[in-house]
Amino acid sequence: MSKKGGEKKFSEKKQQQMLAEELVKKTHFNRFEIESLITLFKQQTKTKLDRPKFRDVLHNQFDMTDDLIMDRVFKAFDKDSDSFVNMEEWVRGLSVFLRGTVDEHLKFCFEVYDFNGDGYISREEMFTCLKKSMVKQTTEEDPDEGIKDLVELALKKMDIDGDHRVSFKDFQEAIKQESLLLQAFGQCLPDDKQIMAFEETYFFQSDK
Repeated sequence: MSKKGGEKKFSEKKQQQMLAEELVKKTHFNRFEIESLITLFKQQTKTKLDRPKFRDVLHNQFDMTDDLIMDRVFKAFDKDSDSFVNMEEWVRGLSVFLRGTVDEHLKFCFEVYDFNGDGYISREEMFTCLKKSMVKQTTEEDPDEGIKDLVELALKKMDIDGDHRVSFKDFQEAIKQESLLLQAFGQCLPDDKQIMAFEETYFFQSDK
């Protein structure tokens, strides 16, 4: 390796160490876990994860199959909206995804379901989410009526202020009353078994 190449590698390693130190303060991970996630990130890409590679991770690591929900999870990770997930977005996103507090999960799921970012989950957004997941599970030729009924049922439970849409405040209050409603419009967070499998693979094995 040339001197220049060695300096570049040293510089990259130093930057990653500094990033890891900073992310310990901003995430639910320790230093070793962050370094393991950075290693996994670099196995997928050198600099930034694009949408297809990110979706591969969701599919392979967390058994996600709903294209719409995977795209929305990608958007929730991609905080600077540049159509890529960089190393910091990756670690911070996984901190919420794997170990988020109740409030962090509330905000994350709401952001996934609020397609246009207007601060409300509309009837149309509910319908689109439910149709994507329901079509795979039904043999009916036209499941739309059943989905519309589900949307009305969801609104009845979650539209606390009665304005025919779900604000974040509505969402928060509804989840407080019934926690199972958190992912009512599609699974956008891993379950406990998937989290344990991921952490055993990337955190504990690396520590041996």
